[in-house]
Amino acid sequence: MTIHPAAPSSTSVVQTIIDCDVHPKLTSVDDLKPFLSQRWQAHLATYGLRYRMGYQDGNPYPKAAPASSRRDTWPANGGLPGSDVGMLRDQLLDLYNMEFGIMNPLWPTGQGVLGDDYSAALCRASNQWQLDLYNEPEPRLKCSICVPYENGALARAEIEHFAGDGRFAQVLLLSRTAELLGQRRYWPIFEAAEAANLPVGIHVFGYSGQAITPAGWPSYYMEEMTEHAPSAQAMLTSMIFEGLFERFPGTRIVLLEAGLAWIPALGWRLDRLWARMRDEVPHVTRPPSEYLKQHLWVATQPMEEPENKRHLVDIIDWIGHDRVVFSSDYPHWDFDDPRHSLPPHIGAKLKRAILYDNAAALYGAAR
Repeated sequence: MTIHPAAPSSTSVVQTIIDCDVHPKLTSVDDLKPFLSQRWQAHLATYGLRYRMGYQDGNPYPKAAPASSRRDTWPANGGLPGSDVGMLRDQLLDLYNMEFGIMNPLWPTGQGVLGDDYSAALCRASNQWQLDLYNEPEPRLKCSICVPYENGALARAEIEHFAGDGRFAQVLLLSRTAELLGQRRYWPIFEAAEAANLPVGIHVFGYSGQAITPAGWPSYYMEEMTEHAPSAQAMLTSMIFEGLFERFPGTRIVLLEAGLAWIPALGWRLDRLWARMRDEVPHVTRPPSEYLKQHLWVATQPMEEPENKRHLVDIIDWIGHDRVVFSSDYPHWDFDDPRHSLPPHIGAKLKRAILYDNAAALYGAAR
């Protein structure tokens, strides 16, 4: 998709916007070297990056476009889309009158890399890279704390290192972890995030070392993209029934690029099962749907588009008008333009809430 600036008198955005999913991009993993000690620079040069997916090769995201990005986001200097702060400012922040955008770097951040200390060193480098190369020249680009999530203690230390730094808007995890994120091995992450008053953004992807479906590997990218919803359902179910939200009642989960239409059905099913088998999980003191409505926020991109437009409003009604936040997914090819991505029939009040108010309340400390 190519977006061209609109004339002020046409459909340009006049209300302020907060974008909850902006993807900065390293040109290569070597861009992290200035932020690594000599030990880890040598380790990177010798051993590279190794993930739990032993035979992983290539990008988990479909190659519908080079670098999965819009054609007009490629910098003239030869870098990759998302690597040029000036283009990001012109094509996103200024064009759409954004108060700020939250960066969610996906690769290679060090998250999920084998070797806990190595993963922690790469995450620290990724966090400093965001600060120095993006936030410093453009403060409207807020950072996410990348953590070595497979080691709870090291992840907690990384959160505590940046706690209280308003340049960081949230903690960032990926959805495909070695075990379901409700497991206690991950609790130090949520404990530290709650103490720092930071939301936990969970973006799809990651390498768990296991097949992405309960029945094995799919044949096509289309199947993999569809799997993001079941993966998120299993993750949230784990969080509820393991007692994560009871133990850390201040936890705020932000789902990124996972869709949203499946959330009401998940709540209905969990409530029905809990009503019949609640004695198995006495620590779950309320219907599961109440935990979803209290602790879950969801980003718009990619938003399902039902034939009956009213059904989308019904879905948002169930999730909560204050629980949906806007995300553009810049610079990816399926970028959502805030001028056109929200259906007009949702009404001006709800549109403003999604484009600005909900994220302003959620990420208030980052403003």
